[in-house]
Amino acid sequence: MPLTRRALLGLAALAPLAACATAPAAPSAPTLPVTLAEAFVGRTIGAGVFSAPIAGIERRFTARLNGRLDGNRLTVVEDFRYDDGQEDRLTWVFDRRGEGLWDGRREDTVGTARVVEDGRLIRLDYVADFRSTGGVTRLGFSDIIYRPSPDLVVNDAVVTRFGLPIGTVRFELRRA
Repeated sequence: MPLTRRALLGLAALAPLAACATAPAAPSAPTLPVTLAEAFVGRTIGAGVFSAPIAGIERRFTARLNGRLDGNRLTVVEDFRYDDGQEDRLTWVFDRRGEGLWDGRREDTVGTARVVEDGRLIRLDYVADFRSTGGVTRLGFSDIIYRPSPDLVVNDAVVTRFGLPIGTVRFELRRA
């Protein structure tokens, strides 16, 4: 299909977005040490928001998580409830691959998620087929997980589509 003038103008308008960061910035304030297991073993509850300002989307959610560590395998069951009433259960299975390195999969991931712990920050990168009331959309997620205080774990993410940033997620977790 040939590119129309309108399509070319649209692509030109998106070009500056390609230069935008596709990973969240590390927090500027000091953080406490955190590992994947410390953040997710046991019961936690959280609230978050997905925001895509250009599309005018803001979708809030709450979640209950239950994590279990068995040797080098961490399993985290996530029960989500969205502000539009949709409910979803997803289960992460992370396998430790070395010091500070994990691979993960979830029902909706495409391929394997990569996790890197550096002591005060966890980086999690993956692609997922995200289901919503409008259908299924393939999205990229680049998360950072950190502990700003003893009772709070924060997960910030940049969400991409076709490699371009389209939105962000902010998810705050506390022990249940």
